[in-house]
Amino acid sequence: MALLIVMVAILSLQSIVRSVAPNPTLLLVIAYVTVVLAYGAYAGLVRRFEHRQVEELALRRMPAEIIGGVALGIVLMSLVVGALWIVGAYDVTTGRWSDFPHDVREALGTGLLEELLARLVIFRMLACAIRVRPALILSALLFGGAHLANPHASFITAAAIAVEAGLMLAGFYLLTGRIWLSVGVHAGWNFAQGGIFGAPVSGMPSEGSLLQSMPHEGFPSWVTGGAFGPEGSLVAVLIGAAAFCVTLAILRREPRAIPDAF
Repeated sequence: MALLIVMVAILSLQSIVRSVAPNPTLLLVIAYVTVVLAYGAYAGLVRRFEHRQVEELALRRMPAEIIGGVALGIVLMSLVVGALWIVGAYDVTTGRWSDFPHDVREALGTGLLEELLARLVIFRMLACAIRVRPALILSALLFGGAHLANPHASFITAAAIAVEAGLMLAGFYLLTGRIWLSVGVHAGWNFAQGGIFGAPVSGMPSEGSLLQSMPHEGFPSWVTGGAFGPEGSLVAVLIGAAAFCVTLAILRREPRAIPDAF
């Protein structure tokens, strides 16, 4: 409860500052401050109450796992958009990439903060309380449900997020025992979706991207994701589920990073 309360309070800082003083420079500073405070508070609380080293935040593997995760996330989203384009469900045209630094900051910031809360606080604590398998399902449902408040969201898009983010990203955490691979995949997925392909990210519109991707009107939204973006599509669900299944297969063969994982 201490972890959850402190994390939610820290993550609320950006919304509070945005409502009081929506200055771009100030918001950028607060974003960095929020990441430092959140990870520092998590590490401090774990050491204080769990009396152990915080191996899930081990810095020695951070660069390689974040970079590798970003690359994997870009590949996965490219497969999603590429498949939708091949079957004629998406139109992809050239764009003008005018806000590359913003896209990088937004993707990394979202990955760092959302994965800390969703994987290390909610999923890990649930796994401690009710074991890993039930925790996977419940935390995935919570993560998908949290996106119901986004523009153009529906129960279908929430279910899609639950599979491709709630399950897939938790699987990467189970695989390594650290948060960094999940952070990288999350960031790369969002960066490719918005910054490269110019599609909405969880219902949020993207501007100034390398390409412009739009769903074809001749296909239903459950196939394309509609105005929510390609991550709400059937293709994204299938690719996310496939990645999760591959992770499970590796976990069953290799020594498990998380005790009693499967």
